[in-house]
Amino acid sequence: MAEIVSFPKEVERTDGLLLRSMRDGVLRLVLNDPPANALSIALLEALMAELEKAEADLDVRVVVIASTGTVFSAGHDLKELTAHRVDDDQGAAFFEKSFRLCADLMLKITRLPKPVIAEVDGLATAAGCQLVASCDLAICTDTSTFCTPGVNIGLFCSTPMVAVSRAAHRKQAMEMLLTGETIDASTAKDFGLVNRIVPKQYLAQVVSKYAAVIAGKSPLILKIGKEAFHRQLELPVEAAYDYAARVMVENMLTSDAQEGIGAFLGKRNPEWKGE
Repeated sequence: MAEIVSFPKEVERTDGLLLRSMRDGVLRLVLNDPPANALSIALLEALMAELEKAEADLDVRVVVIASTGTVFSAGHDLKELTAHRVDDDQGAAFFEKSFRLCADLMLKITRLPKPVIAEVDGLATAAGCQLVASCDLAICTDTSTFCTPGVNIGLFCSTPMVAVSRAAHRKQAMEMLLTGETIDASTAKDFGLVNRIVPKQYLAQVVSKYAAVIAGKSPLILKIGKEAFHRQLELPVEAAYDYAARVMVENMLTSDAQEGIGAFLGKRNPEWKGE
């Protein structure tokens, strides 16, 4: 990533909890419920709605999820959850709705045929850490911190565990889950939760550079590659190679593969058609 560029952050629309801006194929979704940016039902629904629209919008090439304030996200809104303990079922239905919606959001990020980058500045805890781990890439400031502290309050981070255990190494994920202790940005990078650590003043610029580079690729090939990446991880190694080989054949038969290879051999820039 040799050069650093910056996109103007012109806000196109806001519903209060979530800010939205779009430029050059990069959609920025900014959590805007400080100080905690808690993943309330309302914020989860807003994020889900934006991702569903992004999936259908051909102009969106890359999605960036960022936040305002000093906390990226504190995870589920514990006050909102606790308020439903007075329900007739002691909150069971609301708890199920909240955790299911959060899981659906994480699956949406994984299955979205477009790369998603987490831009992290501050604390990402519990389901907030899950959100970071679910994104395809994560870039954070050198003062960011991460934790899965549910064990400290009698609520093991079982759903955050799904994403964290797939991003971090197994024993390091267990270390986070069993101790509930906060780790710094350097440790998070060692664990595999983030890709890069940058000074705060350069965070948006570096994320914009990554997003711009990715947005310049064929959207069809990115879709094929992201889906194949996640599917092969679920397979034994021999089956993974069989599957990946079939994907390569199908990929080679696309117009964009023909264009890309032709452009490389002809020493020119490719013109993607998305087919």
